[in-house]
Amino acid sequence: MEDHQLQDMAPNVMPKLIAFLSSLLQRVAESNDLSRRIHPQKVSVFSGLTMPTISIQSYLERIFKYANCSPSCYVVAYVYLDRFTQRQPALPINSYNVHRLLITSVMVSAKFMDDMYYNNAYYAKVGGISITEMNFLEVDFLFGLGFHLNVTPSTFHTYCSYLQREMVMMQPQLSISEEPSSRDSGISSKKLINLCFNEDESSSHQQQLAV
Repeated sequence: MEDHQLQDMAPNVMPKLIAFLSSLLQRVAESNDLSRRIHPQKVSVFSGLTMPTISIQSYLERIFKYANCSPSCYVVAYVYLDRFTQRQPALPINSYNVHRLLITSVMVSAKFMDDMYYNNAYYAKVGGISITEMNFLEVDFLFGLGFHLNVTPSTFHTYCSYLQREMVMMQPQLSISEEPSSRDSGISSKKLINLCFNEDESSSHQQQLAV
């Protein structure tokens, strides 16, 4: 695939990926919120005392805007969240912990995937938390994963294929202002994978957080 094709595709695919991941996490969080009322869940450093006022989508869009990490980081962050919840069944994703899990998973993913990344203090500011809390979250997340950070090409492709299928199914919901063109009606896993490994596109429409 030509570089200019990826440049044209990046602004279209990434917002859809962000919107889909937000919608997916929203559904999971709301489902576990209901279970939380019936079955008490373990309290952890990821759990807030109150539900954050910022929506999951707005929060993830803020991370995407300022983190400047490669597109592949968001797929890998999703892999990490999936692994975390499988290894820590007593800590399901809910509305009280999803924001902290998100900022931590993206930060850890960026550190593992990218050659250049921001430090914990910067991610703390992006996430609206203290540097001390960010440090604690990172350590707990790593131990929660059992330090299982490696993502094989096969695993990455599997998750991309899943995201591709789900994003296509959600296409009517993700199209807000206009109907998608015939070229944009489907997002193939190959295109998503190509985009995720194209480092140059990750910062084309992002900016650095003012310190």
